[in-house]
Amino acid sequence: MLPVVLITGAAGGLGQALTKVLSSGQWQVIAAYHTAPLVAAHDQVIQMRMDVTNRQEVSQVVRDIEERFGRIDVLINNAGINRDSLLVQADDEDWDRVHEVSVKGAFHCIQAVLPIMTRQSDGHIINISSYAGRCGVGGQSVYSAAKASLLGLTLATARETGAQNIRVNAILPGVLPTGITRNLSPSLWESFRKQNVLGRFNDLGEVASMVAFLCGTRNISGQIFQLDSRIAPWT
Repeated sequence: MLPVVLITGAAGGLGQALTKVLSSGQWQVIAAYHTAPLVAAHDQVIQMRMDVTNRQEVSQVVRDIEERFGRIDVLINNAGINRDSLLVQADDEDWDRVHEVSVKGAFHCIQAVLPIMTRQSDGHIINISSYAGRCGVGGQSVYSAAKASLLGLTLATARETGAQNIRVNAILPGVLPTGITRNLSPSLWESFRKQNVLGRFNDLGEVASMVAFLCGTRNISGQIFQLDSRIAPWT
């Protein structure tokens, strides 16, 4: 039986790239989507609707996966949204919604899979965070705060679950052509490009390939992998 990976936010740009790469390899992919399913999916992909902010829905989907396959080997917390604005213009609804999806959603999913992974004495959780959560980005204060919380959750969970052979890592994929970035102005795109010492952006395929590689590792945990060429101020 193929190892089982659950991907949240699978209908988004990165989610679809992850689904494509992993399903074409040695993985049984469960592609969880919120609103609309993937347009085309590989034979090794099972699509399930799941609102990560709803604990009951998350628990039910995880139970269904365990009943069908007997295990969950990898969880990729990819679901996330942004509400970009200056901090003084953000409101409570912006703050609550971004954190509800990006942080509470990951919290729900991690709590749901941990008992299964603990029984297996094996598992891997990969959280898709952001450079904004590591360094902060002006005009993205709410998003930056949520992604920073996800990094803290990654590191704390890695410490708590290492004894059960559960690995927990985070990916900072870089600025990608996805729904989250579709409203960025050309000047902001150019600003982000110039921050990369290679003078170019990463792409969805390379990020998905890196995540697929990480899924298959056994001895890496508590790490944050930045996948573009921006250099954090303190490094």
